[in-house]
Amino acid sequence: MLNKTIALYKNAYGGISSSVWWLAVVLLINRSGNMVIPFLTIYLTFELHLPLEQAGIIMTLFGVGAICGSLLGGKLADTIGFYPVQFWSLVLNGAMFLVLGQMRTFPALAVTIFFQGMIGESFRPANAASISYYSDPATRLRAYSLIRLATNLGWAVGPALGGILAAISYKWLFWTDGLVCIAAGLLMRVFLPPVKFVKKKEEKTAAVRKLDSAYRDWNYLFFVFLVLLHAICLFQMFTIVGVFFKDQLHMSERLIGIALGVNGLMIAAMEMILVYKLENKRPDVYYIGIGVLLMGAAYLVFNVFPPVTAAAFIYIIFFSFAEMTSMPFMNNFWIRRSQDHNRGQYAGLYMVAYSASHVIAPTLGAFVVKHMGYTAWWYIVAGICFVSFLGFRWLFRRVQSPLHNSPASVPSAG
Repeated sequence: MLNKTIALYKNAYGGISSSVWWLAVVLLINRSGNMVIPFLTIYLTFELHLPLEQAGIIMTLFGVGAICGSLLGGKLADTIGFYPVQFWSLVLNGAMFLVLGQMRTFPALAVTIFFQGMIGESFRPANAASISYYSDPATRLRAYSLIRLATNLGWAVGPALGGILAAISYKWLFWTDGLVCIAAGLLMRVFLPPVKFVKKKEEKTAAVRKLDSAYRDWNYLFFVFLVLLHAICLFQMFTIVGVFFKDQLHMSERLIGIALGVNGLMIAAMEMILVYKLENKRPDVYYIGIGVLLMGAAYLVFNVFPPVTAAAFIYIIFFSFAEMTSMPFMNNFWIRRSQDHNRGQYAGLYMVAYSASHVIAPTLGAFVVKHMGYTAWWYIVAGICFVSFLGFRWLFRRVQSPLHNSPASVPSAG
């Protein structure tokens, strides 16, 4: 039994190129240094004594900058190549954290955080395009899952370390985050040699090139809208759910941390195996639909079960399976629709959905909870998940049709 389990993990992780592994290491180091953003609202209100509404505006500007950065990073990845975009995003993002730590007034913080979001998020579409370059079709889905694994492990380490540093002094938070970002960029430069970017000559007419644009691929734009709806539900875990655990389930901060940590552990232990077992068995959209339904079921747990600690862990289990079933296959969907010359554009639009949800999710959730209560909000979130499921089922039938299964068929997508 043990030998079979070991063999299963070897098969799941086998065949992934060394470049993808190094990229995962870079991302793990970078995300492990992600300390400022989770504590920024607390820093602004308790350390700098800004009004809560001003802190909210600053966090919103970070989200707006992230949306701009997602689009800019995708465009630059197609124009100058993914490698320089990743490198300079890491280095300049680190420098911006050092600058942000020196800002004290609302206008200065607002301007700095906008550019912080734009520079930092430009990394993501370029990174997504680079994984496609460093992997082959047979290992691409698992390569993206490995990158997700590194990101999740980094997110688990970063806030925990950030809490320790913030307790000592917030200045260490900014310096550590900034220097770790710069170190990640330098590490990438050492172990992943620069990739020479060659813009491919297009033999197509201007009219056909227009149709190759992600912005004219209506099936894909609908997919991005559905991803946005899914991400609004997904990010409730990192905003409203923690407050619900404390306020309604009366959990301690330590127990909340343990519960949220189960999510990262489940993903680390199971996602690669799950993807290995499921890949190429069914179309990507089929699995995405199942994941979205599981996400809705996760939030219904809060209304079905009594307000006890066990409900938190049942939610985490449903949530983790929902995340593992949907997100790797979402990555695979957009990469299959894109081509070498427009991959950054497709990646940029995909990342915009997540950047926009960073702005919408906490604001909408807080508003509904304040005026209607938690129970109503969990029903609404489950409803959004069900609507998303119906959308993905419709998209599943559409992309299965020979007439609509590629961007080249966009004109008939009306």
